[in-house]
Amino acid sequence: MNASSLEMKLTFRNKVISKATKFNRKHKAFSFLGIAFAMVTITVYNFLFYFYRNAKRFTCLACIILFFISSSSFSYPAMSLNISFAANSEAIERTEEVQEVLSEEEVAESDAELITERDVDTEVLQEASEVVNPDAAEIENMVSVSEILDSEIPASVSVEESRALLSQGADEVSFNSDDWKLVLVNKQHPIPDDYEFELGTISGSMQCDERVISPLLDMLKAARAEGVNLIVCSPYRDIDRQTMLFGNKVDRYMGGGMSYMDAYNLASQAVTVPGSSEHQIGLAVDIITDGYSSLDEGFGDTAAGKWLADNSAQYGFILRYPSGKEEITSIEYEPWHFRYVGVDAANVITDNNLCLEEFWNLYVD
Repeated sequence: MNASSLEMKLTFRNKVISKATKFNRKHKAFSFLGIAFAMVTITVYNFLFYFYRNAKRFTCLACIILFFISSSSFSYPAMSLNISFAANSEAIERTEEVQEVLSEEEVAESDAELITERDVDTEVLQEASEVVNPDAAEIENMVSVSEILDSEIPASVSVEESRALLSQGADEVSFNSDDWKLVLVNKQHPIPDDYEFELGTISGSMQCDERVISPLLDMLKAARAEGVNLIVCSPYRDIDRQTMLFGNKVDRYMGGGMSYMDAYNLASQAVTVPGSSEHQIGLAVDIITDGYSSLDEGFGDTAAGKWLADNSAQYGFILRYPSGKEEITSIEYEPWHFRYVGVDAANVITDNNLCLEEFWNLYVD
């Protein structure tokens, strides 16, 4: 504090004390009022004087705070791979509000082409596919199931070979982290940069890991033999399509009034973040039925959904995102999403009511 400021401060204080003293002399009965006036006035003056003397400092501090508030309000988050399902409770509570804005098309994430294990009416299938995916425009290019199942498709691992291991007893089967069937892909474990696999064609432009095609077709045949009609959709997806699906979901939530962060977090529970999707490594398929073409929880109550839950493990497939495991998988219940892990692992996972993350923690070396 320089001399002029100190003199100003002392002068004001002396004036206040002088006025209070004069008041108390004239009104001795109310002297407490004079004392209170002097104390309050001097205190307020000292407080204001402090800010006046440090005006530049506080102005700089206010500018810095304003800058950080502005930058955090308008910045978009990076492509995080560690988004917790439990951490998004606020966004989940707003879902009911957004549902009024979102269209029924929101449940769609499937590819344009669909294949069934039996011949179906093209017009009926076209209508069903448009409910699942409004972009479906190549139904006329479908190949009938009889043509697909009768074709010879090479497979490096057959279901019979995998089942043979079960006869050795569960205790003798070991699970190795290097096994391609068991690769763990999720938000915390994105697809490794050096991961490689060969794509095989299911039908038309629909593809998946060629090693999965044989057990997949065996499962389709078994379902058809028991009168269960399945439709396989959205097998392999490349990074561009996964990014498009995820971006569409975020845009729809934002269109319903959500902030980008809330929309991003909520979308990541329905559509896997690009770079961490099992569809991108060709080991996952979405399955519906010709009597129920929506990708929602209701599929689990259909005959097809129940058959898959009970029998898919026999062919090496698991229900990847089961109900009750959302806090572990960070993905909501998806009764239509099945992942190939091999017969041995599939039986262990299904019999013990595990998700793949739990299986890795308990069984994989």
